[in-house]
Amino acid sequence: MSILVLGVGNILLTDEAIGVRVVEALEQRYSLPDHVEVLDGGTAGMELLEAMANRDHLIITDAVVSRKNAPGSVICLRDDEVPTLFCNKISPHQLGLSDVLSALRFTGEFPKKLTLIGVIPASLEPHIGMTPVVEASLEAALERVLDALRESGVTPQLREAADAK
Repeated sequence: MSILVLGVGNILLTDEAIGVRVVEALEQRYSLPDHVEVLDGGTAGMELLEAMANRDHLIITDAVVSRKNAPGSVICLRDDEVPTLFCNKISPHQLGLSDVLSALRFTGEFPKKLTLIGVIPASLEPHIGMTPVVEASLEAALERVLDALRESGVTPQLREAADAK
């Protein structure tokens, strides 16, 4: 079993930082088994190809634009729904992510399972720090990541509980 939790986003563009902040919270608060890798992908594109290839489950956290949902809403997309979403780019890194997913499909290295945990941004203006509405959604997005891990048979342990053993 090989699982990657990948947070992507640009911390210099307000709410675009949410994906990165979710994986930071995951790493800080939880102990995970060795077969689960957590990676801050920042704004990287094709550089992530090797890290994403041949995973049993790839979980991506990111800011996603949706006209159907209010800012701060958390959405969860799976498998074939994900590449379609990235056709509607909101930032430069999403072009790279779409390209990587296409390349993985072309080479036969596409993940067996793909989950996107997306948060609808309120602002993508240049600014360090998220808006209050998106900041408040971090916990819900993290819980969705934990749910996706549990679906793959992983039981995340709170660090305090794991350190006490």
